[in-house]
Amino acid sequence: MGTLRGISDPWEVYETETSSSSSCDAGQNACTQEELKLKHLLLLRDAFTRRTTSDRGSRRSWRGARKKGGGERGMSLEEFQNALSAVIGPDSQSGWLERVFNEIDVSCDGYVEWEDLCSYLLQQCRERDHTSRPRGALLNTEPLIKHCSHNKQEPTICVVAVPHPPPLRYISVSKRGLLTVWNNRLQVLKTLELAGDPAEQGVNRRMFRGWTTDAVYLPKVHKVAIATSSRDLHFIDVSTASCFEDIHLFGFPNVPTSLCYWHDIKSPGGRSLLLWGDEKGGIHLLWFLQLQNGLFESPFTEDNVPQRIYMQDIGDHSRLVSYQHIPTVHQEPINRIIFEPHTDLIMTSSGSDASSVVIMHVSLRRKPYVWRINKGVTCFDFSRSLNLLVTGGLDPAVKLWNCFMTARPVAVLHGHGTTVLDVVIYQPLGQVLSYSKDAELRVWDISSNHCLRTVHLQFPCLQPGRAPEHGNFPFLLVAPPFLSQTPPHILVSCRDYLARLRLEKGGRGEEQGGGGRQCHGAPLSCALYNPTLKQVIAGCDDSSVSVWDVETGRLRLKITSAHGEEEITCIALDSSHRRLITGARNGTIKVWNLLNGLNLHKLEPVTLSDVTGVICLHDNQLLAVGWSQQVAQYDIKGAKDVFVRADMSWKSGQQHRADILVVDHCPALGVIATGSHDGEVIVWTLDTQRPLVRLRRATHSLTTPPVDALLFLQRRGGDKHWRNTPILLSSQAGGIYWWSITGHTHTHGQFYAPGGEKECVLGLTSDQENNILVTGDTAGCVQPSSSHPPLLQSWRAHEGAIVSVEVLVYTERLFFLSGSVDGTSRVWTGEGGHVGFFGQEPQWSLADPAPHHTSRDQVNNLAEEEKEEREKKIESESDPSQSSEVTGQTSDLFSGGPGSPEEWIYEGPVEEAPTPKSQTGPVEEAPTPKSQTGPVGTEESPAPSHAQHIRVSQCHQLYGDIQRKMAVRRERKQVFGDINVNKLFPIGGLCTPFQALAVQDCQQVFLPEDLPMSPWMQRQTLSCVSEAGLSSLQLSINSSEQEQEAT
Repeated sequence: MGTLRGISDPWEVYETETSSSSSCDAGQNACTQEELKLKHLLLLRDAFTRRTTSDRGSRRSWRGARKKGGGERGMSLEEFQNALSAVIGPDSQSGWLERVFNEIDVSCDGYVEWEDLCSYLLQQCRERDHTSRPRGALLNTEPLIKHCSHNKQEPTICVVAVPHPPPLRYISVSKRGLLTVWNNRLQVLKTLELAGDPAEQGVNRRMFRGWTTDAVYLPKVHKVAIATSSRDLHFIDVSTASCFEDIHLFGFPNVPTSLCYWHDIKSPGGRSLLLWGDEKGGIHLLWFLQLQNGLFESPFTEDNVPQRIYMQDIGDHSRLVSYQHIPTVHQEPINRIIFEPHTDLIMTSSGSDASSVVIMHVSLRRKPYVWRINKGVTCFDFSRSLNLLVTGGLDPAVKLWNCFMTARPVAVLHGHGTTVLDVVIYQPLGQVLSYSKDAELRVWDISSNHCLRTVHLQFPCLQPGRAPEHGNFPFLLVAPPFLSQTPPHILVSCRDYLARLRLEKGGRGEEQGGGGRQCHGAPLSCALYNPTLKQVIAGCDDSSVSVWDVETGRLRLKITSAHGEEEITCIALDSSHRRLITGARNGTIKVWNLLNGLNLHKLEPVTLSDVTGVICLHDNQLLAVGWSQQVAQYDIKGAKDVFVRADMSWKSGQQHRADILVVDHCPALGVIATGSHDGEVIVWTLDTQRPLVRLRRATHSLTTPPVDALLFLQRRGGDKHWRNTPILLSSQAGGIYWWSITGHTHTHGQFYAPGGEKECVLGLTSDQENNILVTGDTAGCVQPSSSHPPLLQSWRAHEGAIVSVEVLVYTERLFFLSGSVDGTSRVWTGEGGHVGFFGQEPQWSLADPAPHHTSRDQVNNLAEEEKEEREKKIESESDPSQSSEVTGQTSDLFSGGPGSPEEWIYEGPVEEAPTPKSQTGPVEEAPTPKSQTGPVGTEESPAPSHAQHIRVSQCHQLYGDIQRKMAVRRERKQVFGDINVNKLFPIGGLCTPFQALAVQDCQQVFLPEDLPMSPWMQRQTLSCVSEAGLSSLQLSINSSEQEQEAT
């Protein structure tokens, strides 16, 4: 763990990170600028002036007013609403005016001045102008540049992406035939060299002596085809991690210079096509007819060498291959070739002025389109959806063409100073990326024909005044639909270096059934609800922060690279709920303005390790915890500087012996609780800054699971009648533990919350009245629980683990918020209905309950299978007494296990302790474990086609339940007799003894036959192999036998 306290410049970590950027939704309050004209602004200025004058003339208002700058007071919310309504009209909505006032009040003190309003309007105009401009495809992140030392300073001809087998790999091909396999982080995995001609003589006959010209990936057969100057094709098998050369097709009449491959995605067993252009301007088409049977006829051989196929003997493979040659399409070598399958068009380019670009039909029955461009073409790209052709060449200009208009270009984009080596169309954003010989990368907008961004790639091989050597194909675009699950990016090669640049995602896809899509673009690490601004805030692993409007699901604010490229680990709100505090994995903490996305403060990092929790006290004093195992304090109340120093004067110092993972705050009691990786929970008093109590669950294992979540029941903490009851909840290994921080007994029970085994609860929250407890586990399930019955609903809300759950109230209705590592955050009704996920189209309306459909019909499909299994098991049980086995752990007050608590059964008399009238039922009141052996799951409505079968099964289930209850009660009465529940463990309204009582059935014990026996027992021929034989076994020795034994 690297500490920063001894370093002279602790702010260096902020200086080296990537700068952040934010974008606001200017369209949300667009009516502000649309309705406010010049005359309205003049009237508003007069209203602010009169307000200031009246404040100066009134001695009372002068003393009671908030002083700003020169002692002038701004308008309050009510005054601002009256002034704006008088200017615009009385029809203005109060909710809209309040939202605008909150956004103008950046100081969060309840007043706005004329200067604040002008600044807000100016910022809104700039945001609208900024959002109206197209954003560049390249993200504001530093490119990742790697050196390929295995190339031996030879340039990389091209790079291909290999998605199978996962994860994604890249294969770079050098000029001398050396292949380098990279992972998605550009780390070298393997190197491979093309085999030489075995017909050559000498010791170096296996060395490849030619030059490579191009390479292409063949998806369905998982091979890479490499063209060389030796007039051949090498097929490399990449179906496994160990790549090897499989087929060698040689003896071409000319050197292949450019490759292209197409296969039918919808018909895996259909035909595929491999095309290449040669040095004489000809086109070759190789149709593979039966991919399931291989590319070529493969005779059986025991030799572990590549199969060699002579091109002149291609007719011997006519069952699998069809070959076609189109000669002399260009007068010069073909440098690019593309096949358009929808229209069966072949597109090629060359450096010839007479035939720079040619588009022809594969059947040759139509007249080809020929472009005659001065100085020829070095590269081109085509988009069928945009009907656009983009070319680049020796003339350092990028030209846009209509694919059927050869006379003149649609637009000419000037900016490059040297030869354009490669171009690519990025369709999601409607932009073109071009790369020139001087390592300059430009992003062009197709609609406006403007250059959006210019990047000078700083390759180490660049030298002043000298153009670096490049391969034939320096670009590789990796974007959907090629790889839908991989973030879009582009690879650029320059001599023996590779650079990877991330691209913006474009467009909004519809939600997919079963799990949705990533609406945040990256897995969520934390999320919370802002009740003041009615917003949901989510922090992601890609260091971005998204702010969503909970009423509609619309994105209000997006902060990218909030902490450079470091993962955001925790978020919190200040006391005014107008500022956001974020903590990152590298120990940095920042404070943001939630209304405009400005970075207000950067807090001094304590260590270079994770910040796992930040809480804000009532006076904007911040407490931060993490892997430093300490509590750091920050004061942002009166901070005017961007950088805020850390106060490490926490009186009790470092008390945790392991990394602190979670923290929570109870303002009513003036305490905070921290949980660490070793399972210890420490409750601290804020006045003394010393531990009040240490809590640790009892365990029989050597290790204690870490604390995953902490929750104070705030309503109970503020009520003196409940302060001696459990007010603190902790989550460890799926178990929810109840603690009280006062009194002699701190442990008050536990229960297992997740529906499956070996799951953890990472999300833990409650409503304002502490009547409902909501948990979110690593299985993606949301479970709101109450007191009677304990489990209200249970459904699988996400495909991945849930990292945060929140309870929110909107228009007096209850909703649940869940955020998951699957990249989505969703809103659910209190009954379990799915409202939607943030970022979806169309947007929702929380005020309209009609479109909120039930979650079971959409998300959870597992309960039906569990129910069928349970019904089959119940029907197969003939003896009810065999079902009286009670599962659970008798040592815990709330016995837990893998199963749905919804099936738990109350048995025996139950007496409830009186509860205060303000409480409808304690959260921690939990049922006993289930008294059935069959699997349990969430109840669902039966399908109409199985109604009769389900009815019969339900009758069997009801009868089985009654028989099991009777059998269990008879067994308990035999063991314990009559129990007076009023005299046993009076623990208030927490739980009654019969609710906590669970007795496991005794099983017969069989003793081993070779059990050690004394000599006396052997002489008596005593033996016992079962538990029943112990009662008749004579284990005592009389006096005479003792004397004989002694002699």
